[in-house]
Amino acid sequence: MTPPNRRAVLRAAALAVPAAVGLGAVAGCTDYDDSPDPLLPLLETAEADASAARALGGPEAEQVATVRSTHAGALRREVNRLNRPRPTATSAPPATVASAEALGQRLGDAREQAARLVPELPAHRAGLVGAVTAGCAAAQQLGDAFGRGQPGPLRRVSAGPLDDSAVEALQQALAAEHAAEWVYTTVTAFLPGSYDNGLTEGREAHRDRRLACETLLRRAGATPRDAQVAYRTRDGETVSDQDSATHLVITAETDAAHAWHGVLERTDVAGLRDVATQALVGSATRGTSWRLDADENPAVIPLPGRG
Repeated sequence: MTPPNRRAVLRAAALAVPAAVGLGAVAGCTDYDDSPDPLLPLLETAEADASAARALGGPEAEQVATVRSTHAGALRREVNRLNRPRPTATSAPPATVASAEALGQRLGDAREQAARLVPELPAHRAGLVGAVTAGCAAAQQLGDAFGRGQPGPLRRVSAGPLDDSAVEALQQALAAEHAAEWVYTTVTAFLPGSYDNGLTEGREAHRDRRLACETLLRRAGATPRDAQVAYRTRDGETVSDQDSATHLVITAETDAAHAWHGVLERTDVAGLRDVATQALVGSATRGTSWRLDADENPAVIPLPGRG
């Protein structure tokens, strides 16, 4: 039996009120938004993608299925929380794909679908949908057929005035970018020449984001915080070889993802959300590549920046 939606419950409660209360009790319910939940298409797509990945089979597709199932679960909980009426007709994609390339296209489409929604959502939902965006991008790093590749430099935007909460979140993102730059420079001595391109690209990506943070803060009338002279590794871990160097880079990308996810949840400014989503995607994709190199399992974090 399908549970009643919130509108139905409200109507039933209104009918139970004694007549002496009058119509004013019903009028109090008119602020409820009974339009379809904008997250519903993301949920339906995630469910279909998970089914398609399982049907395709193979180790990479199974990881994609896990990622998209996690997305579906998180989105379902949020959709059920608001419990808006569901449309009778849906446009979910088919639950099968013909090839890994087709699954990769589905991931790319889902990534763009989620990213378009981020600017217009309430802050807590913007964080969730931004993480779904980044999770799809991270899953694409599992193979060339899925569309593997790192994003380019940030698209520059104008965020305008920012409130104190957004400024503090951006300062924390700046701190994470300072630390990531330091990490990419520090580990160079412990990694072979085959890592040179990845190290250079990662260092440049974090420099690009650091400069964007500083620009946005100054335009908001805030003073960007300086980098530390040096950084201490988590739990005092010593960087002494290739494995420890690789794990330090993974930590830096994980920390940056958390910081940028925090920006999404603490601002309503569309321009800043755009920058934060781009940066979150960048750390998610780069972190996945390093996890693959380190043979970590799972290599893909389904919802980067959360938890």
